[in-house]
Formats: sequence, structure tokens, C-alpha cells
Amino acid sequence: MFTVAIRWLLCASILLGLAACASPQPTTLHGRTMGTTWTVKLVVPKGADVADLERGIQAEVDRVVAQMSTYEKDSDLSRYNRAPAGTWQALPPEFFAVLDYALALAHDTGGAYDPTVGPLVNLWGFGPGTHEHKVPAQADIDAARARIGWQRIRLDREQRRALQPGDVYVDLSSIAKGFGTDQIARFLDRRGVENYLVDISGELRAHGARPDGSPWQVAIEKPGAAAGEVERADQVQRVLALQNRSIATSGDYRHVFEDAGRSYSHHIDPRTGWPVEHRIASVTTVAADCMQADAMGTTIMVLGPEAGLAFAERRGMAVLILLHEGGGFVERMTPAFAALLAAAAPGE
Repeated sequence: MFTVAIRWLLCASILLGLAACASPQPTTLHGRTMGTTWTVKLVVPKGADVADLERGIQAEVDRVVAQMSTYEKDSDLSRYNRAPAGTWQALPPEFFAVLDYALALAHDTGGAYDPTVGPLVNLWGFGPGTHEHKVPAQADIDAARARIGWQRIRLDREQRRALQPGDVYVDLSSIAKGFGTDQIARFLDRRGVENYLVDISGELRAHGARPDGSPWQVAIEKPGAAAGEVERADQVQRVLALQNRSIATSGDYRHVFEDAGRSYSHHIDPRTGWPVEHRIASVTTVAADCMQADAMGTTIMVLGPEAGLAFAERRGMAVLILLHEGGGFVERMTPAFAALLAAAAPGE
């Protein structure tokens, strides 16, 4: 998923009083991964080596890239996608776990979410390599759709293998950043870090609290705000206290192209072969794991507002949907998300 619209609240001088800078400040570590950046704010445990923590975090995200990137020709995912028809491919445990989850979600959504959507993503110019952004011919869309079908992949859990049935191209970009965020959190847990906020390009996971004991707070951007930044109060849609949870947002207003005056989103419906067309501007999901929050955004963007919200409600998910209406936006949310807002309201 091309995630957007979430950042921790910064100093009051930047956010016009939405949050004050507490003292002491958390330590900030950062690096690059998946064509973007990762940042971790944390309270460093006594005796911990900060440089060692930073190296360990980078190693975690590098492992995710080495296993699941379609942009790396030597990744385990690229190896699987190139494998001969009818062969079983041994997968690293992390890759296997993510693929297993993605296939289960594909089953639950009737194929609205489908990790084999890669041929369509590439055809529409949103995959690896250099692509011309233009509307493909219907014959090419039909040919790409013939390669899609999550049901064709079989898993061997005992030996941790996946069958390559032939010409299947898996794309995990809608879930890998969320999983990478979770991997950083698991690493920090192993190292005894009790208080942290992890961010990979807007995929966030929080644990514990800030140095002063206050909860980590994150701002949900209004669609159309400056890419990846929250700099002014009027760019903020909602503010949440994030405690031992993850949050991710997916939107329709970045990673798009125009053709003949019409916009086309990177969210492709595997069932039709075309980018989605509906009123959803963004989807924000709060969940225990960032992988789940990440994938839910893509799922709802494809399902659409009514079916997507119903899907989330049946599963007790905390989801906020912003819909285009007139020149602005209207909110739709699940009861679980409304409960989060109520719990954070002053005086509650």
C-alpha cells in the first residue's frame, strides 16, 4: 500500500498548539527502506547501545526487502515469481507468514484483496521498473487478469513451501511496509525497549509512552496535505493517542496519474482489472498489528465505502473512511473507531 497521512504530533510551534513538546525528548533513530524512510522514536533503556539498536533496526527492514521486494531481482519473492510452473518453492519464515495472511484475506474478501494482482499493477505502471502511465488496451487488461488468482497458490505449512502454478506474479507491496513496521517493533521488544513509536512512511506502531509518561499521539492528515507531512493545524483531520496499537492510512490522492483529464489510482481491483472508482479519499485503520492495518486500507479501497465499512464492522475493526463530498470530505467510521475517539475525548 502507498501509505499516507499519519505522523506523530510535533512541537506546538509546528502544529499550532495541537501538541506541546514534552521534556525530556525521546531519542530518534532513522534510516532508509522500501524506497522511503523509517523513523523510530524511543526511550533508550539504561545501558543500551543506541548505535547497535539503529543497526539492528536497519537489519530487520533489510531482511524484509531481501525477502519480499518486487524491485529486487534477487529477492525471495522475485525468485518465486520466476520459478517454473509446478514447482514448490521453499520460503523464509517471514515471507511465508505474510503470504499466508495475504491468501487468507483474499479468501475472506472474495478476491477483492489478491496478492497475485502484480501483473495488473505493472500493466498500469505502478510496479517496478520504468512504465508509461497510460490506460492499457482492454485486451492487455484481459491478458493480465488471466494470470491472476490467489486460489492457484497452494501452501505446504509443514515444509514452509509455496507452489508456483505457472506465471503467477505475487506483489506484497500492500502489506510489506506494515509487516516491516511490526518486525522493528518485535526487535525492540527483544532488546528490552519498552517505549517506542515506529514509522515506515506512515505505517505506525506504538508501545508504552513518551519519556514524560504521556501517550504517543499521531495526527491523521486531511487528504491533499503536503506529502507525508503534518505542518499546520488545518492539515489535521483527527488526533489519536496510540497505545500498544498500530495505525495505517491509504489514500487515493497520491500515486495516481491522469489520462485524458481522468485520474487513475494505484488501487487496482483484481476482479475487474481497472483502478477503483468511488468516493473514498482515504482509509485509516487502527489494529494490533501494522500488517493487518496496512492490508485493510487496500481491502476497503477496493471494496468501496459501503461494502468496505461493513467488512470492517463484521470483524470489529477500528476504521475511519473519508469520502469526497462536494468540495470537502465527510467521515464514516466503524463503532470500534468511534470508541477510540470517545476514549480520547477530554473529560472521558
